[in-house]
Amino acid sequence: MAWEGWLTISVVLMVLGGLATGIASPVGVLFAALAVLMTTAAISGSPHLLSPTEAVQGFGSAGMITVGLLFVVAAGLTRTGAVSLLASPLLGQASGLRSAQWRMLTPVAGLSAFLNNTPIVALFLPVVDDLARRLQIPASKLYLPLSYAAILGGTCTLIGTSTNLIVSDLLAQRPGDSGLALFDLAWVGVPVTLIGLAYLLAASAWLLPDRSEALAERLDPRRYTVELEVVRDGPLVTRSIEAAGLRHLPGLFLVEIERDGHIIPAVGPDEVLQGGDRLVFAGVLESVVDLHKMRGLQPASEAVEALDEPRHERCLVEAVVAEACPLVGRSIRAGRFRERYQAAVIAVARGGRALTGKLGDIVLRPGDTLLLETHPSFIERQRDARDFYLVSGVEDSAPPQHDKAWVALPILAVMVLLASTPWVSMLNAALLAAIALIATRCMDLREALGNVDWNVLLVIGAAIGIGEAMDNSGAARVIGEQVMALTAGQPLLTLFAIYLLTSLATEMITNNAAAVLIFPVAMAAAESLGVSPMPFVIAIMIAASAAFATPIGYQTNLMVYGPGGYRFGDYVRFGLPLNIIVMVIALLIIPRVWPL
Repeated sequence: MAWEGWLTISVVLMVLGGLATGIASPVGVLFAALAVLMTTAAISGSPHLLSPTEAVQGFGSAGMITVGLLFVVAAGLTRTGAVSLLASPLLGQASGLRSAQWRMLTPVAGLSAFLNNTPIVALFLPVVDDLARRLQIPASKLYLPLSYAAILGGTCTLIGTSTNLIVSDLLAQRPGDSGLALFDLAWVGVPVTLIGLAYLLAASAWLLPDRSEALAERLDPRRYTVELEVVRDGPLVTRSIEAAGLRHLPGLFLVEIERDGHIIPAVGPDEVLQGGDRLVFAGVLESVVDLHKMRGLQPASEAVEALDEPRHERCLVEAVVAEACPLVGRSIRAGRFRERYQAAVIAVARGGRALTGKLGDIVLRPGDTLLLETHPSFIERQRDARDFYLVSGVEDSAPPQHDKAWVALPILAVMVLLASTPWVSMLNAALLAAIALIATRCMDLREALGNVDWNVLLVIGAAIGIGEAMDNSGAARVIGEQVMALTAGQPLLTLFAIYLLTSLATEMITNNAAAVLIFPVAMAAAESLGVSPMPFVIAIMIAASAAFATPIGYQTNLMVYGPGGYRFGDYVRFGLPLNIIVMVIALLIIPRVWPL
């Protein structure tokens, strides 16, 4: 092997070490590797490393652009509340742990087959938390199965994960090969998902711990008092408190209901809601934000309706009242808070205790924390003002446009239908869907661009460049030959080795980077064996998704790590058997559907 190959292998090993240890961000590590390879090629004049054109070709690939567009499509469905509209009826009927898991796992896996996993899990986190409180079951028994179900569902279609799209695009760039169709992966993905879900249902009760005490210690001590009104003719009218999901909310309780001027204290679970009911809650910020997004509830304050901006353009802001604030000693209503600040107070927190009385009658004191509904520009206007000590936006607090949900869902259905035909590419279908979501005002262009995970796209583009260097330098061919030597040139053993190599790399680094770096090695091994590359492509796709044994193996695993109160060992104990199950099923099916 020439010196270019040794250099490339050294750089790849340093990339793996940097990503595994977290010494720098994935983007930083991969771009540093690109810089080393390009600079060395420029100084040495070697054509066997990486030219600038080859280094950046991944950033313009059809696969990467499709991934970016699917982020936009997922954001449109999230902003309209379309996903929760589908899932809430299923989750609301759960009656116990096993029932809750089944009703959660099925829609999550199904949705993840067509949408990016990350927004699906982000959307279900508060829903699952509410479900756990309502049924009085440990949330730690639900969160990790939630992440795993999303990962499993992503193996069913080409658009289930960004990795599938990228690997398919890399295959399509090879002479004589074409990418996969939308449902080609279903041959292995559907059996993997069904058996994987069965494992989650069977094993979670005794392999997952109860982390309720650890979570209780992390609850925000601030208790907001918030007033909400039941929308007349809305979906909550004639439903009981229990059926509406307003009982056993995480860190939140219903203090009272005001109906036609009469107060109903100590509200029972069978109390039936009526249009115009004023509900008073006390609890932590996260749950107040979830209430703010709930379909069928609206802020009781008339000031909210009087704000100028459309509601979906507003956000929630926390502001701490300063001693210099001119409204100290005056009630919110008497101080004309909305007219003065162009913001409506929807909740107030004073230390750790709940406040009584109507929200507008609360007399403000220094140190009170106000939760405001306002335009994002409020933060900049008040950041340096003397009226508030601290002003900060609440992440992901804009209320969904529920009226657009039935617009967004058909757009998704049409996208899937078009992508499943031989005439429309996945890129074309995703582009049409993104344009349609913006054109129908499900979201605006700013929101669309803001919901693209640019870090993921940069990692994909940089990893493709490094993969090109492995091909150019001969490193991929040499590693492929070594894999063949270890497996005695047996195609099935080589397939197993490629799967295992991808799986191990995915648990240590990002799944996209692992797949892109292993891809040229797998192609070199297939060429040396004289067999079809397709089984190796499918094995890489499945192995790069089946990252269950560590919290860093997949982004959704990390998302549930804190909320579930998990420890590293929980992932190994519960996830490693699932890794093995998926590998066995995949390696049994792949050679039969795509012969070696």
